[in-house]
Amino acid sequence: MYYPEELIEEVRQKSDIVDVISGYVSLQKKGSNYMCCCPFHGEKTPSFSVNRARQIYKCFGCGEGGNVITFVMKYENCTFPEALRMLAEKAGVELPKAEYSEEARRRESRRMRLLEVNKEAAKFYYVMLRNERGAKAKEYLDKRRLSDETRKNFGLGYAPARGEELLAYLRHKGYTDDLIRDVGLARTDERRGTTTQFWNRVMFPIQDINHRVIGFGGRIMGDADSGPKYLNSPETEIFDKSRNLYGMNYARAARTGNIILCEGYMDVISMHQAGFVQAVASLGTSFTPGQAGLIKKYTKDVLLAYDSDGAGVKAALRAIRILREAGMSGRIISMAPYKDPDEFIKNLGQEAFQDRIDHAENSFMFEIRMLEREFDLGDPEGKTNFHNQIARKLCDFGEDVERENYLEAVAEKYHIGLENLKKLVVNMAAKTGGYAVQIERPKSGIQRRNKNTPEENARKSQRLLLTWLTDAPHLYAKIRNYIAPEDFTVELYSRVAKRMFEDIEKNQLNPAGIINMFEDEKDQSEAASLFTTTLPELESDQAREKAFNDILRSVKKNSYEYYSSRSGGDILAMSRMIEGKKALEELAKTNISIK
Repeated sequence: MYYPEELIEEVRQKSDIVDVISGYVSLQKKGSNYMCCCPFHGEKTPSFSVNRARQIYKCFGCGEGGNVITFVMKYENCTFPEALRMLAEKAGVELPKAEYSEEARRRESRRMRLLEVNKEAAKFYYVMLRNERGAKAKEYLDKRRLSDETRKNFGLGYAPARGEELLAYLRHKGYTDDLIRDVGLARTDERRGTTTQFWNRVMFPIQDINHRVIGFGGRIMGDADSGPKYLNSPETEIFDKSRNLYGMNYARAARTGNIILCEGYMDVISMHQAGFVQAVASLGTSFTPGQAGLIKKYTKDVLLAYDSDGAGVKAALRAIRILREAGMSGRIISMAPYKDPDEFIKNLGQEAFQDRIDHAENSFMFEIRMLEREFDLGDPEGKTNFHNQIARKLCDFGEDVERENYLEAVAEKYHIGLENLKKLVVNMAAKTGGYAVQIERPKSGIQRRNKNTPEENARKSQRLLLTWLTDAPHLYAKIRNYIAPEDFTVELYSRVAKRMFEDIEKNQLNPAGIINMFEDEKDQSEAASLFTTTLPELESDQAREKAFNDILRSVKKNSYEYYSSRSGGDILAMSRMIEGKKALEELAKTNISIK
């Protein structure tokens, strides 16, 4: 789809990035920026920075970056036109009927084709369950006490033992083996050719929020069956496991005011059959920030109905942290004495489960209760260590009122003197750097690029210069005779520099708008890094001035060396080498004032 650049810019300018991102995650002001834990990768120390003046974001842990439109695209797992429409609706901007470009038309056609393949496969599995071939699968579902209505509602099916039957069916419908493979229903190897992904399994079609089949889950029916208990479709162009939830197409329309998060498909189905249509589950993976963002679109109240075993407790603790970072509250539904919601409801019924919902445990108090298991409270040292860990957790609350409320609740439950606990929290905050604001240095564990190579040193100088000019555009007038877009030897950097210099000339520098020049997400993140590189922290004007001149000379020197190495048979490179040498000689005798 195509929208005029002026209209895109109007939507972007009317969609303040801090306000928009605050609707997805909880931001805390830190200096001129706003910080939070990155919603795109797991981390404990915030490294995700949002700059209101520049209208851009950047994660210094995973490298993600961009403007408000790219954030919505990434978070909502949607296309550019879809993100633009979401923002336009919130901003009150009316979009004209969009035109399709040839490339957009091609992409949309392919996407629809992949969805069609899944839809036909779901029909095939559905029919297989309901004829004599699906007797074993039907018997399995009977044992799980699923009604015909529930089976129909979730489109449950059966993948026959002879997997080539699905291939024959889809080929007859006109779909190529490439499409069948690309949608995750088959794979190819040299020995066996194209074979199906699923066979002899009960099939669970996975639908997006618009009821379109985007993938499948398949379950074996007995202990004697081979393969993993559950097998899920691989990720494809239409199936992102981290940004979809099983059952969300129904739960989003529930009027319960909350969402119940489960671990498995059968839990969701059993709960829906019992009337708890707000139940959803992750898709064979741990709960993710992307899934938290999807839930937050519909509610901020999340109940966790995870298994009661050790693995379930561990998963619940992880989910609590992700929900909290996304600005949502979590409560824990006790499954005792049963393992999961499916077993609980079958044995105790709907009313008992509703009672457990009504008395769900506060997630923080659940964390403390689980923490208590790790210490011997009959031993003074163990008790002291437990209290220290409580204090550490209380430091995670950035809001004074919220922290005070939990201080009182914990002190009362665990018989700790309130004033003593407060002192312990204050001391712990002093040791750890404050209340939930340890954000100076990211500790994401993500591998950074090698910073010691000449190529990376050259890149860093170029990033530093562009960031400096973003902070102080008036300096461009002082260096325009020495520097040009071609001096930025990375193609993307050169494109950014060209647009940036043009914008400064017009007195309308717009970093967020520059990011819109790029379609690829990696390019957008790289472009964002050019406006967010950490500049040298120097105390005196003299030291800052020297640093700026050193960076400028470094960029020019690298440019000269770059074109010198290519000047053998390239007239343009030779010309730039000569110009570069002259500029370097002038810069050696010149000091650029930064005032």
